[in-house]
Amino acid sequence: MQTGVPAETPVGEIPVAAAPETAKKTLLIGVPKETAPGEKRVATVPDVVEKLVKLGFAVSVESGAGDGANLDDDAYRASGASIAATAAELWGQSDIVFKVRPPSPQEVELMREGGTLIGFVWPAQNPELMQQLAAKKATVLAIDALPRTLSRAQKMDALTSQAGVAGYRAVIEAANAFGRFFSGQITAAGKVPPAKVFIAGAGVAGLAAIGTAASLGAIVRANDTRAEVADQVVSLGGEFVKVDYEEEGSGGGGYAKVMSEGFQQAQREMYAKQAREVDIIITTALIPGKPAPRLITAEMVRSMKPGSVIVDMAAEQGGNCELTEPGQAVVKHGVTIVGYTDLVSRLARQSSTLYSTNLFRLSEELCKTKDGVINVNMEDDAIRGLTVVKDGAITWPAPPLKAAAVPAAKPAVAPAAKKGHGHGAPSEPMAANKLAIMFGIAAALFWFVGANAPTAFLGHFTVFVLACFVGYMVVWNVTPALHTPLMSVTNAISSIIAIGALVQIAPPLPGGAGIDPWIRWLAVGGIVLTAVNMFGGFAVSQRMLAMFRK
Repeated sequence: MQTGVPAETPVGEIPVAAAPETAKKTLLIGVPKETAPGEKRVATVPDVVEKLVKLGFAVSVESGAGDGANLDDDAYRASGASIAATAAELWGQSDIVFKVRPPSPQEVELMREGGTLIGFVWPAQNPELMQQLAAKKATVLAIDALPRTLSRAQKMDALTSQAGVAGYRAVIEAANAFGRFFSGQITAAGKVPPAKVFIAGAGVAGLAAIGTAASLGAIVRANDTRAEVADQVVSLGGEFVKVDYEEEGSGGGGYAKVMSEGFQQAQREMYAKQAREVDIIITTALIPGKPAPRLITAEMVRSMKPGSVIVDMAAEQGGNCELTEPGQAVVKHGVTIVGYTDLVSRLARQSSTLYSTNLFRLSEELCKTKDGVINVNMEDDAIRGLTVVKDGAITWPAPPLKAAAVPAAKPAVAPAAKKGHGHGAPSEPMAANKLAIMFGIAAALFWFVGANAPTAFLGHFTVFVLACFVGYMVVWNVTPALHTPLMSVTNAISSIIAIGALVQIAPPLPGGAGIDPWIRWLAVGGIVLTAVNMFGGFAVSQRMLAMFRK
């Protein structure tokens, strides 16, 4: 019987005969060069390599993988990564592979059996790829399948980070193809009107395009089927153009849904009107798992002014414009139609940096122990949503997320009346007899104070009552959402009160020993109350400010 270390021990693995039962294998992350035509991105950058090494992983990068993003092999070596000479070497030795584009059949063949793949997979569009990966007994985490409704998943949301880059680049491509300035100018040589830009779809890419076009000085209009994004459009400097048809367009998960025929007809009419008026149209409309909806017809293109531009960001999925040619920029009816499918790759270094950060955040979730070993926890909603193949078993699609528990409805009760207003609703006026009684009691109280208190005290008391009234009207009319910022104002007022009280206790003028006891003890009480208010206000303000600090 043969003993010792097997002749073909996998790279990086501790032989079973020599390893203690508790020893864990440090996993190797491999980053191959992207093979898709025109793809310049790389799945990790040198700065992120250093962070992965600190998590306990070893990192290997295929030679030339970062050339398209202006990242050479020496930069990866300096950050702690090794360089694999060929794709076969890298795929064969890597326990985990970081990818941008879905792997080709040839790349899947090179993959280690039982390995892990993390990247864009698009399982709905690539059923054959899913079967190939399952046959390799692989574990596959599709970054495009991340449940985007989870707030904790935002740091891993590569769809959002890449869409933001694409939206920015779409405006740059439009500006390049357009024959005028975006901003209006008045010069000695003549007046240049601002460009009018219409953006169809106000998702992440659309909002990035709105912000970029507005910052360049264009007049920006936008539309989306989801009415809730109107405020976001306005906040970025755009004008929200509403379709004259009432229908909710949110499809869940941050995406739009397929609208009714009535809505689509009204939407087409609105698009036709915008096409006649604007200089540039940027379309971003996509619905997961479906071809890109056709929004801009050939007739609309013919109605546009000569020299106008259309940038179709959905070209890779068929295009939102009827005349789009994917991958090409063409001129039809005097209109330049840009159908590039590599907008994100045209900013390869920026998009690679953002994407690699998304994968690093995912790695942190998978390796919370920071020992170079991942745990694909299927009980974690975010990880479960990402995992489309687990140890060779296809687990896509993930089950719907569990809805948050809704607290039991409290029994309806009559609205409480304001203090002193009896038991009616707050809006009901106080009864005349109760109002008369209250005024009588207040008058008697003021008469008692005026008849017995010293003259000096009466003047202070009058100011005190007026201050209470003014303070009540000011503070109680402030929206509850502003109560915390209001603490800064109340601290300033309290400081004035404290100074006044100190003067009353120990006046700077001679003869202070003869101060009336009423005034002295009221001043002491005022100092105590304002001290509580001041210190409490500063404590609350500091807690509020800490929420915005990193």
